[in-house]
Amino acid sequence: MLFNPLLISLPSQGGKKGKKVTGEKGKGAGRMNGHYQENGMENLMLFEVVKMGKSAMQSVVDDWIEAYKTDRDMALLDLINFFIQCSGCKGVVSGEMFRNMQNSEIIRRMTEEFDEDSGDYPLTMAGPLWKKFKGSFCEFIAVLVRQCQYSIIYDEYLMDTVISLLTGLSDSQVRAFRHTSTLAAMKLMTALVNVALNLSINMDNTQRQYETERNKMVAKRANDRLELLLQKRKELQENQDEIENMMNAIFKGVFVHRYRDAIAEIRAITIEEIGMWMKLYSDAFLNDSYLKYVGWTMHDKQGEVRLKCLTALQGLYYNRELNTRLELFTSRFKDRIVSMTLDKEYDVAVQAIKLLTLVLHSTDEVLSPEDCESVYHLVYSAHRPVAIAAGEFLFKKLFSTREPEEEGAPKRRGRQSPNANLIKTTVFFFLESELHEHAAYLVDSLWESGADLLKDWECMTSLLLDDPVPGEEALTDRQETALIEIMLCTVRQAAECHPPVGRGTGKRVMTAKEKKTQLDDRTRMTELFAVALPPLLAKYSIDSEKVTNLLQLPQFFDLDIYTTGRLEKHLEALLRQIREIVEKHTDTEVLEACSKTYHALCNEEFTIFNRVDIARSQLLDELVDKFNRLLEDFLQEGEEPDDDDAYQVLSTLKRITAFHNAHDLSQWDLFSSNFKLLNTGIENGDMPEQIVVHALQCTHYVVLWYLAKVSEGSHRKEDMVSLRKQMRMFCLMCQRYLTNVNTTVKEQAFTILCDVLLVFSHQMVSGGREQLEPLVYSPDDSLQTELLSFILHHVFIDQDDDNGSTDGQQDDEAAKIEALHKRRNLLAAYCKLIIYNVVEMNTGADIFKQYMRYYNDYGDIIKETMSKTRQIDKIQCAKTLILSLQQLFHEMMSELGTGFDRSSSAFCGIKELARRFSLTFGLDQVKTRDAIAMLHKDGIEFAFKEPIHTSRFMTFQMALQRDDCWLPLISYRNSLQAGGDDDTMSVVSGYSSRGSSVRSKKTKAATPTLCVCVCVCVCVCSLVEESSSSSADMSWQHQSMQTPVMMPSPHLTSTMMRGPGDMRGEQPHPHTLPQTPQLHQTPIDYNTQVTWMLAQRQQEEVRQQQERAMNYAKLRTNLQQAIRRGTGLMEEDEEPIVEDVMMSSEGRMEDLNEGMDFDTMDIDLPPSKNRRERSELKPDYFDPGSIMDESVSNSLLLYS
Repeated sequence: MLFNPLLISLPSQGGKKGKKVTGEKGKGAGRMNGHYQENGMENLMLFEVVKMGKSAMQSVVDDWIEAYKTDRDMALLDLINFFIQCSGCKGVVSGEMFRNMQNSEIIRRMTEEFDEDSGDYPLTMAGPLWKKFKGSFCEFIAVLVRQCQYSIIYDEYLMDTVISLLTGLSDSQVRAFRHTSTLAAMKLMTALVNVALNLSINMDNTQRQYETERNKMVAKRANDRLELLLQKRKELQENQDEIENMMNAIFKGVFVHRYRDAIAEIRAITIEEIGMWMKLYSDAFLNDSYLKYVGWTMHDKQGEVRLKCLTALQGLYYNRELNTRLELFTSRFKDRIVSMTLDKEYDVAVQAIKLLTLVLHSTDEVLSPEDCESVYHLVYSAHRPVAIAAGEFLFKKLFSTREPEEEGAPKRRGRQSPNANLIKTTVFFFLESELHEHAAYLVDSLWESGADLLKDWECMTSLLLDDPVPGEEALTDRQETALIEIMLCTVRQAAECHPPVGRGTGKRVMTAKEKKTQLDDRTRMTELFAVALPPLLAKYSIDSEKVTNLLQLPQFFDLDIYTTGRLEKHLEALLRQIREIVEKHTDTEVLEACSKTYHALCNEEFTIFNRVDIARSQLLDELVDKFNRLLEDFLQEGEEPDDDDAYQVLSTLKRITAFHNAHDLSQWDLFSSNFKLLNTGIENGDMPEQIVVHALQCTHYVVLWYLAKVSEGSHRKEDMVSLRKQMRMFCLMCQRYLTNVNTTVKEQAFTILCDVLLVFSHQMVSGGREQLEPLVYSPDDSLQTELLSFILHHVFIDQDDDNGSTDGQQDDEAAKIEALHKRRNLLAAYCKLIIYNVVEMNTGADIFKQYMRYYNDYGDIIKETMSKTRQIDKIQCAKTLILSLQQLFHEMMSELGTGFDRSSSAFCGIKELARRFSLTFGLDQVKTRDAIAMLHKDGIEFAFKEPIHTSRFMTFQMALQRDDCWLPLISYRNSLQAGGDDDTMSVVSGYSSRGSSVRSKKTKAATPTLCVCVCVCVCVCSLVEESSSSSADMSWQHQSMQTPVMMPSPHLTSTMMRGPGDMRGEQPHPHTLPQTPQLHQTPIDYNTQVTWMLAQRQQEEVRQQQERAMNYAKLRTNLQQAIRRGTGLMEEDEEPIVEDVMMSSEGRMEDLNEGMDFDTMDIDLPPSKNRRERSELKPDYFDPGSIMDESVSNSLLLYS
């Protein structure tokens, strides 16, 4: 069947109207959407109607069918115009072209008339109108086939012509044609699959009717009906054969080639549709011959294609009836699916886990324990959708089997409930995963699939409190600890209704149903744990870890329940248990948990406040009285305190400090006693370190609570004076402890001092708090110096040198990580002082210069500090950066001397640091202009600050010298003139064309490279050092040689640009002066020499730039002419439309062929004179590189 490609009129943009095409059988009336309009309405093309999407698609298709029955050539012309226009083409196929031209010729003509102004086409255009277009386009094709399935679809003209057109367009090198036609062909195939499925059902029904009629007795048998059924079955068989021929033509002509297309969107379309075919018509398509394409494409390099493969397979595995047909595919590609759970694209990983969940749901034997374990650990993933999917997999694998409950039997509760074993399984899994600090992540992963199980708190408390029944194995201590931690996480998840830290995507608005569930859960947990918590605390009162977790439960209670539920006696029991725990424990975490619990219960909004407040006050009274009594004995003169006294003081001080963190203890005047303790420690020097650490912390809390009282109170003058005095005394005390011999004490003093300086900085008066200005405290120079010295000696050290806080456990990896975290906190505390302008910004130079050396440990902190300081003051930040480079240069000079090697690691490290600094300035040259200028100024001043250098920096003999000492100057000069290249390229290439200002018409004014600007102080200073020494070596020539009047300009270029002869040194340079003295020449003063050399150099530079500009202009002219001679299409396209349409994956697919049956159903349309052979791939019509002639290519090589 000949493809009569009808010429199609495409609008240049979607809103324009197409040309009116009059058919041979037309009667002069206007036609709209392919049908005649009696009122002479202006013709609207089919593309316009579908694009607007305002009409019902079925009525549009019905109108087209009527037009086809009236004049099929003109209606078909409209349909083909529709496909061409949907590709974004302007071309118009005329009736003459349809009759006389071959398919390949018509497509070539359409390609030539393609819109050259833009690479967009309807399927890729932005905007709400075009977003709906794809859906309307696909719906039109589906409705067209559905409405034609009983009539014209079998006329051997419509479908053959359309399939031939789409097959030809899908071979096009033009992406728009290929993409649009592939989508149309795949949707057409899907519609035909539905038709074939209906035919198959009708054939089965007809066969069944025929068998029923034939099995009747002869007397009752209707022969006429048998003949009709036979005739109907024959017609259905013929129709099915024809449909199969059409499907096979599309599959072999389009799918087989486009599933390997270079465009990911096209590959995704094919895989999505073949999944639909296998799902809709599994009898014909669900076999290895088609599944292999999905399996192969799971190795695609684009995530969206892999995603379509997984979603297509999910539709198949969801139907359990299809599992037997998927056995071979599952065994062949199971490993690939499992590996995709770790895909770099999170969406792909989520769908891979969901697919494995469906596989697990269908059969438990397919996935091995190793396969399941690879999914289990993903419940701890930081990406929540991945974790939720893994949690669903884990729940189905481990918790889906419950013990059946007998009908009519009372519901078992507590330890006997069906959830008891499942909760134990959860505990076992948590312990075996060896990620004990991530229980919150495990609970969050299982929350959506197993919330009912996780909220069975009655069963959990029963497992902890009740004795095991005979034959039941009791929980071990480790399992009980894990169960309590999981229970706490479930309570927090139910009360807060948001994922744990690091996994949430921000706060979302809860629905009314979620809010109701939250309130119900809080009520239920309060009623349960208000009764169960005191016994739990009593049972585990000596276990610090268990008690710490249990004490956090009241923070999530609805405290009104204590009153409304008449649970006051349980509240009293809880307060007694907390008091006993405070008296028994000295662990900081336990004491802080008790403090937070009292804080949560002491809420003035609830009626239980008075009861809890009295209990808290009694406890604190006893602690403070005990502390004062012990401290008085401990500090008595002339007596040596023993270890027991020190322990008593320390334990009491720990309890007071823990409570002072969350409660205001100002009424007990703890500042005097703590300050006296700290002062004694300074004078005697034998105070235990833990006592000093907690005394510093407690005093810090005293000052902060005093500040809160003054800020919120009446601002009385005596309070302000008292606070100011206490704060300054405390800062001086911390400063004195910075020189302590104990590292732990020094770190505590440093951290607290940074916090106090930040709180009492000039920032505290902002926001309308000017009355606090007398409290502002700025550190003096000595304090700033001590703080900086502490950072340099305790933070910027090697890992092996940090033996102060790891107690000899340097080989322990956990101890090293903990020490690194501590050092990072110390550095962050100091950097905050720089950011908030508490200390001078130039002190940051000592921090910034460590950026490269300690990049892995502190790079993020230092980079953020540089960013914040630049936002505060760009100029001062630039000065700080240049100061850090200058300090490094001085250190290098003192270590290596003036004659250092530029290839040394120290010098290269300085240049690399300068390059990193340059990257932090960004691309906005206007905003960084002043800062860059300051870099130049400070760099030049630094290079010339030594008088001995400036006196003989530029002598004539130095100008004659052709040595590498000039490379820094050449680099700096080139960056000022050209810009855009890094300093390395400038040194190597000199005046290369890459740095030319005529490189592009869009090039802005030349701007110095940031990297060179930043490191100019290093480069120029090193130039000065070497130039000075070189001048001294040539002084003998200066004394005996005279300079000619007409002296040629020396070429100050790198050896990289010299020819082979120059580098060998066999022949003298034509401009090099002879080394014989010219005594008869008239001497010329130094200023004249320099002026003349600069003039000659400028002339040479101008000449070179003109030559490069002429060469570049010739090259561009030749290139443009070649492009115009070729096709006259786009010269520059951000995304080339024409690409290599096939992916080179044959080798990989051959490796995947093992074990698969490759017999594809052999359904082909009968040959006809209208059918064309598939043409070869056309040349790339849109790529300028493909139409360059040899002369242009050679010229490119010449000028590159």
